[in-house]
Amino acid sequence: MIKLLIVVAAVVYVYGVYKFLTGFDRTNFTSGRLPLALLWPVFLIANKSYRQNFSRVLKG
Repeated sequence: MIKLLIVVAAVVYVYGVYKFLTGFDRTNFTSGRLPLALLWPVFLIANKSYRQNFSRVLKG
């Protein structure tokens, strides 16, 4: 069961990175594409502006 949760978490993480990288042009960020994509779970929790931009990426 633990292995399944780890696999699911990894898939969600990779999906988030992929979506952010492919939809980066929909955000109002100008630089830092890769670090912002790789740290998306941290920024999603800690930063309201990032949450708004991330939701734009997911909708688009």
